[in-house]
Amino acid sequence: MISLSPILQARLSQPLKIGSFEVKSRVLQSPLSGVTDMVFRRIVRRYAPDSMMYTEMVNATGLHYVKQLPKIMEVDPNERPISVQLFDCRPDFLAEAAIKAVAEGADTVDINMGCPVNKITKNGGGSSLLRQPEVAEAIVREVVKAVDVPVTVKTRIGWNDNEITILDFAKRMEDAGAKMITVHGRTRAQGYNGNARWEWIARVKEVLSIPVIGNGDIFSVEAAVKCLEQTGADGVMCSRGTLGYPFLVGEIDHFLKTGEILPSPTPIQRLECARDHLQALWEYKGDRGVRQARKHMTWYAKGFVGAAELRGQLSLVEKVDQGLAMIDQAIEKLANGYELEEETQSSLVML
Repeated sequence: MISLSPILQARLSQPLKIGSFEVKSRVLQSPLSGVTDMVFRRIVRRYAPDSMMYTEMVNATGLHYVKQLPKIMEVDPNERPISVQLFDCRPDFLAEAAIKAVAEGADTVDINMGCPVNKITKNGGGSSLLRQPEVAEAIVREVVKAVDVPVTVKTRIGWNDNEITILDFAKRMEDAGAKMITVHGRTRAQGYNGNARWEWIARVKEVLSIPVIGNGDIFSVEAAVKCLEQTGADGVMCSRGTLGYPFLVGEIDHFLKTGEILPSPTPIQRLECARDHLQALWEYKGDRGVRQARKHMTWYAKGFVGAAELRGQLSLVEKVDQGLAMIDQAIEKLANGYELEEETQSSLVML
């Protein structure tokens, strides 16, 4: 039985205050490169209308040199609350990018100081800023001066096990003017391997007065509750747990508000969501959207008989009609009891 302590439940039932901005949910959808475009955010928001969504991270240097804003920065005026995430190591470019983000409709501006990918860190961005705390401070101060919305930071606990610097780093970010910090409980060296070390999130919460959001290994309602109980964090941010499962943010949010666990979506409901996702990506980006949808479709196609074969087919889809037909056929088989039939045959073979 999953439950929250009364004290924690009382605190988490209140809106999340990020500086002057208020969010009616303590569950946030993480920015994910190549994933959290407008289409994905709309689908997550179906089930979590109050939650903060984040754009894919935007390169401030790239933004400086282009005349037209990239599509990843596009924000629907109706999709609130919304934050635009930026990355770079140049305070002036980040301030300039933040101004553009606010003009696009950002309710907050988030600075990525946690991405572990080499192509980001080798240029001084992402988690490399953990090794450059003075630069990170200068970035936050410059961006805070440039915009009138709250500035937040997403980071990791350190560069590696010998350089876990999050306590000093987080305090510096708060002192520089950050209004919230999200801590992924892994080092840069870990990437996404091993367990997230939530104990460091708890220690960050002890030394800061601004909201602290826990991130890392939030794959279920139960994991979210455990993280909140163990860390005392002000909320959780879902990342990889929403890949192929955009219901997660809403499930956690619903539990925190009501104490009720929603029934898991059936395989048919998941495939219907996948169908909507494919259709919307095609409408938004054309054939390029269909190619981008391949990874999403393979993430959805899990947990039912025939899923492996469907994943293989969807990973090669070229045209939207082709993909929709594959999904419709899988839905029809499940609706006609194909799942039970296949499971029975499998059991007989095993006997």
